[in-house]
Amino acid sequence: MKWNKLMITGMSAVALSACGTVDSEETVKDSDTSTSSSGEETAAATDVEGSFTLYTSQPEQDIAQAVVAFNEVHPNITVDVFRSGTEEVISKIMAEKVTGNILADALLVSDSFTFEGLAEEDLLQAYESPELDAVPAEYKDEENLYVGTKVIATGIAVNTDLVDSSEITGFQSMIDAAYADQIMIPSPLYSGSASLNLSIITQQDSLGWDFYDSLKENGLFVGQGNGTVLDALVNGQEGVGMLVDFMANRARIDGAPIEFIYPEEGSLYVTEPIGIINGSENAELAQFFIDYLLSEEGQTVTSEMGYTPVREGIAAPEGLKSIDEITPMDFDATKVRETRDADKEKFAEIFGQE
Repeated sequence: MKWNKLMITGMSAVALSACGTVDSEETVKDSDTSTSSSGEETAAATDVEGSFTLYTSQPEQDIAQAVVAFNEVHPNITVDVFRSGTEEVISKIMAEKVTGNILADALLVSDSFTFEGLAEEDLLQAYESPELDAVPAEYKDEENLYVGTKVIATGIAVNTDLVDSSEITGFQSMIDAAYADQIMIPSPLYSGSASLNLSIITQQDSLGWDFYDSLKENGLFVGQGNGTVLDALVNGQEGVGMLVDFMANRARIDGAPIEFIYPEEGSLYVTEPIGIINGSENAELAQFFIDYLLSEEGQTVTSEMGYTPVREGIAAPEGLKSIDEITPMDFDATKVRETRDADKEKFAEIFGQE
């Protein structure tokens, strides 16, 4: 985990350095939090100066690209970034809460369940972005405490040199004896999204814990994060894997024999929400960043990065489905929060992991 100070002014490059500092005394001048969806800014908005601190689990390259694009619109706003895995980011926030000095102004991490937990701790403050009308209701909080920034679906990725992708229809295909010892998933004990997937899949009548028992019988290999699954597929070590869509699609574009399949049982997904920390001294500056990420321009950048935009009317990257084409898997969110830890413990027992 590390601090990255992303200081982009005009056409300057991204400066990435360990142990970046945070100056919470920066002033905001001529603050105007409205941002047009076309990306056109008023002179007052462009002249806003200051800095805010963002804690995120987004990949370093992606958050750097987002900040560069943001600074083309707001060249005088510095974004100080702390980046690590979701679990470590949240641990840092909770530790800072104990000291009474949370350094983050905004938070951008993997899933809405994490934000629900923070909301219960009264750690988020509401912000109603003018861009929210273009975001479907299922991807934003009713009280405007957080909003999704993209849709990342989990499905089935196939190495087409090893497996006929036309025979793969969904998660049930992974327990077919034809793919014995060729299947892999990320570990719910390591990956936050895999942990959510576990709790959602085990709610399904058509899958449940029997699905995981059958995976074990079929020679399942459990990796760490999604990246380990992608590497095994690309290198031909495995033929079929549970994987997030953007990783599979990027590999395909780069020439790997990888195809992504949206499962017939429905797609698992996270939306990488963003929210503002309650009591933030730099909330207004963070609001500009949220407005940009949700704007037409910001969501176009999201698509160019390889993610499905959360905003209606913005085309998904070639090879992926748009939000109105994705069929999400139904689940009980309250039950997921209640069983998540117990589900990980049971998974560890089944697969002998710690």
